[in-house]
Amino acid sequence: MNLLYFECNMGAAGDMLMGALYELLEKNEKREYLSRMNHMGLPGIEIIPAAEQKCGIHGTHMRIFVHGAEEGEYEAFHQQGQHTHTPEHTHSHTGYSDILHQISHLDLPEEVREHAAAIYRLIGEAEAKVHATTLEQIHFHEVGTLDALADVVGCCLLIHMLQPDQIMASPVHVGSGTVHCAHGILPVPAPAAAELLKQVPVYGGQIRGELCTPTGAAILKHFVSSFGSLPPMKTQKTGYGMGTKDFPQANCVRVFRGIAYEESKEDIILSLSCNLDDMTGEALGFATEQLLSRGALDVYTTPIGMKKGRPGQLLTCLCRPQEETAMTELIFRHTTTRGIRIQEFRRHVMSAGFQEQDTPYGKITLKKSEGYGVTRTKPEYDDLARIAREQDMSLEEVSTLLFRPETGK
Repeated sequence: MNLLYFECNMGAAGDMLMGALYELLEKNEKREYLSRMNHMGLPGIEIIPAAEQKCGIHGTHMRIFVHGAEEGEYEAFHQQGQHTHTPEHTHSHTGYSDILHQISHLDLPEEVREHAAAIYRLIGEAEAKVHATTLEQIHFHEVGTLDALADVVGCCLLIHMLQPDQIMASPVHVGSGTVHCAHGILPVPAPAAAELLKQVPVYGGQIRGELCTPTGAAILKHFVSSFGSLPPMKTQKTGYGMGTKDFPQANCVRVFRGIAYEESKEDIILSLSCNLDDMTGEALGFATEQLLSRGALDVYTTPIGMKKGRPGQLLTCLCRPQEETAMTELIFRHTTTRGIRIQEFRRHVMSAGFQEQDTPYGKITLKKSEGYGVTRTKPEYDDLARIAREQDMSLEEVSTLLFRPETGK
């Protein structure tokens, strides 16, 4: 499975994400990408990748020029009727439907246009929520919109070209302090970014400033399927997308591209256990059967010595966390214990699959386990036992007959 993993230790902005993804392309793909971006139909837009260095790390900063002037990331959305004036020029506003119209006429694949429209809807809905208005009343700051639109479309086109099977990311560093915008001085993360980052793991820190912009938050929210630590993967390439500001820590987004270890899994299981010294073997066996039949991963007993020298049994039931209540009720119902100990364990698991194989004695099922460079194949006991009974043979004879070492099976 082809995997992309964004490391957002310095937050995320649209141009940083675009720069990181751009570095994953091959030389000919980079030329194709820049040609498509600079001729897609956004008026006055020119995108030029620039090599930059932050804290000794080399990466790419995607410089976006609007009508020949390089623009920073503006506040992309403003309520209707609010305007910002600068000595150089007056900015007008564009409605949400106009933005969608622009996107729909871009000379890009349909999938890219659909992703871009979905991301803008996320940002628009977040701004509408923050300003207690509707999506239709949200208006876009013209020059800032072109800049942000290039970021969004640029990331969508890059992901379309890279074709990952899954996109993951680290928890997002949002920064701290305040940020200046058209509405005044606001806390970090800005309200729109905070709205977009709901259900996303975030954290602050000592770095003062806005690290995650609404554009960056929306791109991550749309594409990333899960947030967490770097998963097991064979890394093929890394990319560094540089931000515009300088901090004591390298201001960049790093992206890993590689192959995920689909067969290597890590999960959490629970161990429910209790000591028993007043149950018959039959009753304990029945309790074990009930637990296994209701979904326990495994149930086993261990001989133990209890107080006053009494022999006893330690009953252990392994189950998934979501089955804790059901397994607890079964243990209390079918055993004599008055208390259950619960432990949480982290485990590595090999993937398991089944395949059928034809033999002179009919079909048998093979259980195949893979992971961490190891592959094992084992026939199902029930199938071997059936053949042994039918052919009046021992299990060992059947196994040797079907799986002789010299066959390589």
